[in-house]
Amino acid sequence: MILRDMLERAASRYPESLAVVDGERRYTYAEWNERVDSVACALRGLGVRKGDRVVQLLKNREENCAVHMACQKLGAINTPLNFRWAEEEVRYCLGDASPRVVLFEEATREVVLRAREGLGFEPVLLYVGEDPPEDALSFDEVIGAASGERPEENIEEEDIALMLYTSGTTGRPKGVLRSQRAEYAATVGQVIHHGYSLWERTLGCMPLYHTMGMHSLTSMISLNGLFVAMPDWDAGEALEIIERERISALYLIPTLFHDLVGSPGFDEHDTTSVKKLSYAGAPMLGPLVERCLESFDPEVFVNHYGSTEVYIFAVYPEPRKKPGCAGRAAFHTEIRVVRADPEPNVRPDEVVPQGETGEIIVRLCDDAYSGYYNRPEATARTIREGWHFTGDTGYIDEDGDLWVTGRVDDMIITGGENVYPVEVEEVISRHPGVEEVAVVGLPDERWGQAVTAFIVPAGEDLTPQEIDEHCRKSPSLARFKRPKRIVLVKELPKSPVGKLLRRRLLAGEYEELKTTDRDEGSRV
Repeated sequence: MILRDMLERAASRYPESLAVVDGERRYTYAEWNERVDSVACALRGLGVRKGDRVVQLLKNREENCAVHMACQKLGAINTPLNFRWAEEEVRYCLGDASPRVVLFEEATREVVLRAREGLGFEPVLLYVGEDPPEDALSFDEVIGAASGERPEENIEEEDIALMLYTSGTTGRPKGVLRSQRAEYAATVGQVIHHGYSLWERTLGCMPLYHTMGMHSLTSMISLNGLFVAMPDWDAGEALEIIERERISALYLIPTLFHDLVGSPGFDEHDTTSVKKLSYAGAPMLGPLVERCLESFDPEVFVNHYGSTEVYIFAVYPEPRKKPGCAGRAAFHTEIRVVRADPEPNVRPDEVVPQGETGEIIVRLCDDAYSGYYNRPEATARTIREGWHFTGDTGYIDEDGDLWVTGRVDDMIITGGENVYPVEVEEVISRHPGVEEVAVVGLPDERWGQAVTAFIVPAGEDLTPQEIDEHCRKSPSLARFKRPKRIVLVKELPKSPVGKLLRRRLLAGEYEELKTTDRDEGSRV
């Protein structure tokens, strides 16, 4: 199976069912498949051929979805970029991908026009919206003038369908190459593990330059489901869409679930159509799990742990029993926990004992990437002997379930002891005065690294002393793991998809409200 066939079979199976909704625009599968054919013909007329990259700097809108599927009919490689990136990041990725066509819109107009300068080549610029720049073509006009039959390109399962750039939080972004086989397997995996069924309806708010957004789309296509595009996140608007379109499945990062259930207007909207919840991107701590269960009473609630490289590592279907648990290996693959070392000199057979923290690795499978574009050294570093080294740390508990504790690079070594941020964050998050928390290791002359907690208070009365006392009383937090410094901040730095950026805390990029320092004396 390839992605082109998945759409065309959906259009043949239930042509009258809704495929995509974008504001006032509504397309059935028959209508949308015909439109995708027109987009494919238009791209072919602009010189796009099999293997060419087509870059998109678009928000979640119908055109973004249509171009992705049009690329699948041409054998081209859809390459969506983060529309929030700055000029230098966009310029780097354009130079790396060397696209034939670049699509952009009003929100990305200035950054694209500046970033394309000095590239050494001139991609075709295709503008989505009114009043295109002087040297850009109008998307609507090009599509409207397109003619010809559906492209008949020979596309194999090994051909690359998609290139997603990593966020670049630890260096230059890397293009993750995903084949037709990998994308189809990832789609099937999401359908199975998230409990989706025929005619599912989802809110398309996770960005389509991200693996969660992309597979929200393809999983709906596979089931004749509905993808409702949402270009900008707003909890109140999301609740209106959920009620109006009878959304049945929500797949979000914990931050967005937090916004939804905490919205002042939540009780004013009918959300009873939502039966399936799933989250990824970060751990969901216990208090938010309980609020989601109380607010939605879902039939399915899944913690989905994965990455751009291998979409699903593990799933846990009962978050109430073990909030934050990543669960068991996905059906496509298997997982191990091996000795953690920032250098790539660990073998897949160096498995640590049950309960001990190490690096999580995943066996390559149909769902796995084909390496990094133009980065053989990075590919060799992460793919070793048929296993993907995730860079995440975790352990297997006594029940055989996986817990993710952070990143190999995030591990705090304080006074010779290893501390993983998530275990400290879980304890602190239980305090009712805590809205959000992040733990990092700041340089310390005595301890090497001092466990430091950055906290966004839920109100105005929280004090660092209260948090210190809360940690002292916790039976699950050893003394050496307690924060030596507690910093109250206005907000935590995050990536566009809600991932915590600890490196910015380490660099001092935060707005401090109050602080306190504490010396434990001798280490126990």
